[in-house]
Amino acid sequence: MYNIQLLNKIAKVGTNNFCADKYNVGEDVANPDAIMVRSAAMHDMQFNPELKAIARAGAGVNNIPVDRCAESGIVVFNTPGANANAVKELVICGLMLASRDVIGGAAWAKNLEKTEEADVAKQVEKGKSKFGGCEVAGKKLGVIGLGAIGALVANAANDLHMEVIGYDNYMTIDAAWRLSRKIEKAASLDEIFEKCDYITVHVPSTPETRGMFNAANIAKMKDGVRILNFSRADLAVADDIKAGLASGKIASYVTDFPTEETVNVPGIVAIPHLGASTEESEDNCAVMAAKELIAFLETGNIRNSVNYPDVSLPHTGDARICIFHKNIPGVLNNITAIISSQGINVENMINKSKKDYAYTILEIGGNIPDNAADTIASMESVIRVNIIK
Repeated sequence: MYNIQLLNKIAKVGTNNFCADKYNVGEDVANPDAIMVRSAAMHDMQFNPELKAIARAGAGVNNIPVDRCAESGIVVFNTPGANANAVKELVICGLMLASRDVIGGAAWAKNLEKTEEADVAKQVEKGKSKFGGCEVAGKKLGVIGLGAIGALVANAANDLHMEVIGYDNYMTIDAAWRLSRKIEKAASLDEIFEKCDYITVHVPSTPETRGMFNAANIAKMKDGVRILNFSRADLAVADDIKAGLASGKIASYVTDFPTEETVNVPGIVAIPHLGASTEESEDNCAVMAAKELIAFLETGNIRNSVNYPDVSLPHTGDARICIFHKNIPGVLNNITAIISSQGINVENMINKSKKDYAYTILEIGGNIPDNAADTIASMESVIRVNIIK
């Protein structure tokens, strides 16, 4: 029986994937083998020795101590693409909000009343000019990050007759296939900053991306640029954004991550993190996270991990040994030497690495000696050993 702890409310369409005869699932489950989480902060949590995996029902993993998990052989999963359509639709909404003062106009119209001088319709016609804007068709949109969300945004903007320029220094083959051939590829971020009327960002928060919207980069942009940030608040330097708005360099800034510095600021549209807040998105993320955990716990296969390599090997033998270890020379030879010395029959195997860590699956025919896991785990460079029967 596997124990699955839920740190947040997870859609039942996801948790229903866990068979009741194999899994004990709930918020109060003790000593979990795996955790499902959405937004709960986990950095100060102490993990029980049995914990093998954490699945984030969403894309970002800022609330999870990813590096500490890697050091303990705990696989951290996310669900890339599961909420991509929901975010894309809100970004398209953000494009419109950046172009026209719909929010200001609606707030003004809400307080209109018929007077002796004019009815509401006449007041609307007289006052609507205060909330004018521009159309997006024919404008240049720069998309920074062409992953699951960025590619959808780029294609949708192209359908709106925008000229779309994309930049992604780490674009995968799958992402390239998803992208319309009409999307122009930028050679650098500076090309995006210098050419585009609108800029939208879809990259994670990393040391390289934090603060990318700063005074120096804003100075490179076209006058009246409109910036959309539906990724993370810390990608933008709030004071520099406000200075750009005050000078007119920035026409509007739309963000799905409000902070104390960006609420109630003229020119900033602060949306309360609604990007993935749709029923469909929450369901998709929950289902994907559950399936990732089931595959890992029952077969050892890894898909969509942020701290260990994706590894898949058909489970055709009697059992398998799953080994988490440092990515250094000689470890695999030492492991196979131990396996051979114990007379274990390896029918198949796979080994992959990701930065400082590696993961090996050994498909075993026959029995595994009781002390095999402890013997392998005692090796200096081995982090963890899981046995699946």
